[in-house]
Amino acid sequence: MKADTHPDYHEITIVQTDGTEFKTRSTYGKPGDVMKLDVDPLSHPAWQGGTGQVIEKGQLDKFQSRYGSFTASGSKKKEEKDA
Repeated sequence: MKADTHPDYHEITIVQTDGTEFKTRSTYGKPGDVMKLDVDPLSHPAWQGGTGQVIEKGQLDKFQSRYGSFTASGSKKKEEKDA
């Protein structure tokens, strides 16, 4: 095996958005470096009720208006128009 083909794997400190810290091993930076996260499970909507936020922004309504005819409720509306 060739020498020096793998990156250095060392311990760093991760700082989450609420200030909590933990140590992990990574190839990021140099040994002892600190990585401050802008997005983590404490702040990202995917981990904090993301579905509700998508509905609040109207994305679900937009999808249903575009593709509603492919759903069961969309086909009922089509039948009502035909009658």
